[in-house]
Amino acid sequence: MTRPDSPLRIFLIFLRLGLTSFGGPIAHLGYYRREFVERRRWIDDQTYGDLVALSQFLPGPASSQTGFAIGLMRGGLPGAIAAFIGFTLPSAIIMLGVAYGSAMFESDLGAALVHGLKIVAVAVVAQALRGMARSLCPDAPRTFIAFFALATVLLVPGALMQLIAIAIAGLMGLILCRTGEETPADAPTAPLVLAGRRILPALALVLFAALLLALPQLRSVTDSAVVMLADIFYRAGALVFGGGHVVLPLLQASTVESGLIDENAFLAGYGAAQALPGPLFAFSAYLGAVMPLGIPPLAGAAVALVAIFLPGFLLVYGTLPIWQAMRASRHVRSLLKGVNAGVVGLLAAALYDPIWTSSIRSSLDFTLAAGAFLLLTVLNQGSGRVVAMMLAASLALHTAGLL
Repeated sequence: MTRPDSPLRIFLIFLRLGLTSFGGPIAHLGYYRREFVERRRWIDDQTYGDLVALSQFLPGPASSQTGFAIGLMRGGLPGAIAAFIGFTLPSAIIMLGVAYGSAMFESDLGAALVHGLKIVAVAVVAQALRGMARSLCPDAPRTFIAFFALATVLLVPGALMQLIAIAIAGLMGLILCRTGEETPADAPTAPLVLAGRRILPALALVLFAALLLALPQLRSVTDSAVVMLADIFYRAGALVFGGGHVVLPLLQASTVESGLIDENAFLAGYGAAQALPGPLFAFSAYLGAVMPLGIPPLAGAAVALVAIFLPGFLLVYGTLPIWQAMRASRHVRSLLKGVNAGVVGLLAAALYDPIWTSSIRSSLDFTLAAGAFLLLTVLNQGSGRVVAMMLAASLALHTAGLL
């Protein structure tokens, strides 16, 4: 077993990712893969694909759950918490600043910078797709499964269809991927740092269910603003599959339609969240801060932020050891081959829509995206450096009146 890293080291690594990972949850998975599979070699492609697949199955923010799981495997529970704080802190602080009244990305210059960041996301996801396809779709059956998943979610869009496509991909893997020799990427990997502490994951699942049932009851018998915030955001994190943008309708119903926040303020915060690095769920910090509930904005932001992430993390912590044990079965590994191929298909679909469709608006955009892709894949430039170069290009093109 690999010697665990210190929480501080894990925090600093994820803090850098939290400062530079633009483009939403799919792009985050690309940044993660480049950092932890290719660069640091903390995990292999198969394990990474399994973590992504597990996060897709569970409610909550998939990219943050994947990062939490990587931190858990590398440094135990302290490492997982350090990974969450590091990746979430930059966007949470910025969203808190927006709540205090800062205007962000409203000018033409701000729009140009945001567009440059979207172009970087295209290149990052394309790089991740290239690497994962090579490792997780090395044969005709898995390539077919990936294409099936891609076609399914593009022709019948929706978060529910993504889950259905992953489930069907797993069944196809069980049927189509049972023969043939396993590659090193198909073999199960080392157990978690959690080995020997089976009671803690079980308690995490119990706590998940207890909070989901108890918070609404507690809210009905008290007028505490903290309990209200915890209930609203915990339910949002516990009941929404797909994460990211999927959680917004539920948050709007819980905050705008209930009169806790003005619709214009809600949309302004959402617009700012689109331009930030890190998880979109950090939008909860903004909502918790701007609600007039009689508590300090910082306290409201902290409660909302912890409450919306907590259920997904409890589920990952509780189910990951079971997930690892299941992987030892040959039948389960065949199923996971299909699931991982399906994840590749979902990544390819997301590269097209919404990432490509919302980012590439002209031949100039395509040229910039291709250049960023070459910088990442051929010249092996770091993602932070490529982000800086694309921002500089966006500024130059905006000044020249070309963007």
